[in-house]
Amino acid sequence: MGNRRRVAERRKTRPAVIGGMIAVVVAGGGAGAYALFGGGAAADDGSRAADRKAEVKTGPPSPAEVRTTATAFLTAWQSGKVTQAAAATDDPAAARPLLTGYTKDAHIKDVTLTPGKPTGDKVPFSVKGTVSYKGTDKPLTYDSALTVTRRAADGKPLVDWHSAVVHPDLRDGDTLVTGEAGTPPVKALDRDGGELTTKKYASLGPVLDGLREKYGKEAGGKAGIELRVVRGKAAKAKDLSDKTLLELSEGTPGTVKTTLDPALQAAAEQKVAKKARSSVVLLRVSTGEILAAANASPGFNTAFQGSLAPGSTMKVITSSLLLEKGLASADKKHPCPKYFTYGHWKFQNDDKFEIKNGTFKASFARSCNTAFISQAPKLKDDDLTKEAQQVFGLGLNNWAIGVPSFDGAVPVQSAAQMGASLIGQGGVRMNPLNMASVSATVKSGTFHQPYLVSPDVDGRKLAKASRTLPAGTLSQLRELMSYTAAYGTAAEAMAGVSGDVGAKTGSAEVDGQKKPNGWFTAYRGDLAAAGVVQQGGHGGSTAGPIVAALLKMGG
Repeated sequence: MGNRRRVAERRKTRPAVIGGMIAVVVAGGGAGAYALFGGGAAADDGSRAADRKAEVKTGPPSPAEVRTTATAFLTAWQSGKVTQAAAATDDPAAARPLLTGYTKDAHIKDVTLTPGKPTGDKVPFSVKGTVSYKGTDKPLTYDSALTVTRRAADGKPLVDWHSAVVHPDLRDGDTLVTGEAGTPPVKALDRDGGELTTKKYASLGPVLDGLREKYGKEAGGKAGIELRVVRGKAAKAKDLSDKTLLELSEGTPGTVKTTLDPALQAAAEQKVAKKARSSVVLLRVSTGEILAAANASPGFNTAFQGSLAPGSTMKVITSSLLLEKGLASADKKHPCPKYFTYGHWKFQNDDKFEIKNGTFKASFARSCNTAFISQAPKLKDDDLTKEAQQVFGLGLNNWAIGVPSFDGAVPVQSAAQMGASLIGQGGVRMNPLNMASVSATVKSGTFHQPYLVSPDVDGRKLAKASRTLPAGTLSQLRELMSYTAAYGTAAEAMAGVSGDVGAKTGSAEVDGQKKPNGWFTAYRGDLAAAGVVQQGGHGGSTAGPIVAALLKMGG
């Protein structure tokens, strides 16, 4: 299928012994591997290990244990000794059915497993085999890896079992199946009629998978025969689509047209490719059409499905709340102290700055945390949640963009967590699609649910917001974002982006990360965009240039 990533093909090979770490594997599968390393052999003093109580080993497996354990597992798997292979793992009950299904359900035969050089407790290995189904054969080759761990109860080294050991695209609970595809393939088109493929747009793999799952059966195509990942309950709960790994016979694709702009999509791909862990989305403000969406890491669609704290970009929504309630006004004085304590948490600003006798506009432009958290005592626990849902259409789990997406989350919280939510921390979660929509709503004055496939294609209903902001509030909110783009933390990134513009930067602290996630959301004319660079630092210098470049090009 043209719009699916394929596993590379190689010539058919006969079953072979495992190479790499060990030159020869004795016939009889895993038993030979153990014998080669002396497992079960007599002890040096002539007594047998079984005749004396061995001490339970602790600590990481030794290099010899890693080699022996990996070889035993791979040898048994290659030889078709499923029970023996499963027994070499720390979860035989989960390993056995997946290894059994590898032959029976995925129809993979003539398997050769070749280990590579271990790194610590991790052993990479290559897989060569043949997928054979109803008289059709096709070579299969891919790389995977396993990790050796030590069982605490008896110190025995075992393979740390996860489904990804069998194939790196498997999540725990997923299965491999070869047969007639569950849904026919689709030929996805951009707004100009050009075909969308991962060869042209590297990060569109999850999007193309989602389009097939959603529209394959109704787009007029005919299913082919393929090896595919069938997602389990856990993966489906995260809106992950089934994934084609290898086509044995092509189906006849149906056609689905998207809203993506080919030039802007190509530009988005180029921009994120230069910045690790980055994602970006570009929308048309007046309609909600998604013009571009790209991720530096193509395995997961962070742009649509990410669930990340948005940091100070959330202050756009918080500001609309404070302005509506009369707790702030753009040009009136507003407190921005070094610290503010709420719910027994002491909050501070970046570099512990303060603004004396400053306006709310100055606090917004410089992204003063305490200016927002200082208003928490005057708010109800559900005020921010209602603002996000009613005005910006977020957190209701009802977006229907055409492929799986996460609609943002602003849960009702109290005390310190509620205060943290006001600055995009706490339990607040967003992705670039959500935050691009926030800027679009400010610019438009009305929430337009983003979409990748026109609702005219399938008659689905788009989500609506229950109300719009009062004219005075909306005017001040635009003034805040415009001022920030010209004079605030977004000014450097937005330099050279002309016209009617507005922006907001953000950085979100994440436990265990040395650097925060950098966020940036902005609009220009009829375009709105947002991006995130995970572990990138401040949004103005990381995500900002990506977003600004697309707005400049699109304008």
